[in-house]
Amino acid sequence: MLKEWLRPSRTVHAHCDLPCGVYDPAQARIEAESVKAIQEKYADGDDDFKTRAIAIKEERADLVKHHLWVLWTDYFKPEHLEKFPELHDTFWKATKEAGAAKKSVDPKQGQALLDLIAEVDRIFWETKK
Repeated sequence: MLKEWLRPSRTVHAHCDLPCGVYDPAQARIEAESVKAIQEKYADGDDDFKTRAIAIKEERADLVKHHLWVLWTDYFKPEHLEKFPELHDTFWKATKEAGAAKKSVDPKQGQALLDLIAEVDRIFWETKK
């Protein structure tokens, strides 16, 4: 009797953890902009600055990966992959580039990361139409 009472009266399906509109590639882009800015300023800093810069850059690169993974795993659905067959490869490259940012102080690498995030952003907003 208790089991029947506790059973939901209907099943609901959702494609995300929170209501639509919460996701946005801008979060990854902002962190990637920080990565690139640190890469640009790194060479001119003293040893203390460089030590702090590396730690912050690595943290920001991890946040880029986190924000990309949330989009990839929670927002995008099979129908998006049908429309954008490059989706998985784009995310794979972007998250790999975010990992590479942890090892690089070259602003060109930071720009490559931003370019990949721009591609994710383009696809994301196409899915919102």
